[in-house]
Amino acid sequence: MDSEQNRPASMHATTIILVKKAGETVIAGDGQVSLGQTIMKGNARKVRRLGKGDVIAGFAGATADAFTLFERLETKLEQYPGQLMRACVELAKDWRMDRYLRRLEAMMLVADKNVGLVLTGSGDVLEPEGTEQGAVAAIGSGGNYALAAGRALLDSSLDAETIARRAMGIAAEICVYTNQNVVVEKI
Repeated sequence: MDSEQNRPASMHATTIILVKKAGETVIAGDGQVSLGQTIMKGNARKVRRLGKGDVIAGFAGATADAFTLFERLETKLEQYPGQLMRACVELAKDWRMDRYLRRLEAMMLVADKNVGLVLTGSGDVLEPEGTEQGAVAAIGSGGNYALAAGRALLDSSLDAETIARRAMGIAAEICVYTNQNVVVEKI
């Protein structure tokens, strides 16, 4: 068994946030890619549109793993058009059961006009708990900071995109693996 010390450094660490408010859903993510303690790139695009553009997604974790998951999710979206929840459940089943996919180190936030979800490699497909003001979910190394900031801002008069941008800014001020180069996709 490999110890943490013997493993090669992997590219990872980021912050991704999902904010649902007033009929609008936003996923925002920073652009920093880190290799161990070194910043390798500051403007990576970890948030994008999938399918025919009606699904937005963001990833945290190893980049190659995340792209594999994006491709698999797009295949599931083709199999189950207009059924994001079903496509995600099917992806989670594969992710958990397939020997190759089980080794992938990534998490995803995905959303369409109806639902926002957190997907994990342990087979979880979670819909963030919401209030009458909306809902917030966040993943990655700065995810807890962004989540706390997003929840604090949710009952303000700010719209979903502004909340996501402010929460990302707060996370970037605290988490060394998160930067201020934010990409936002909105549905």
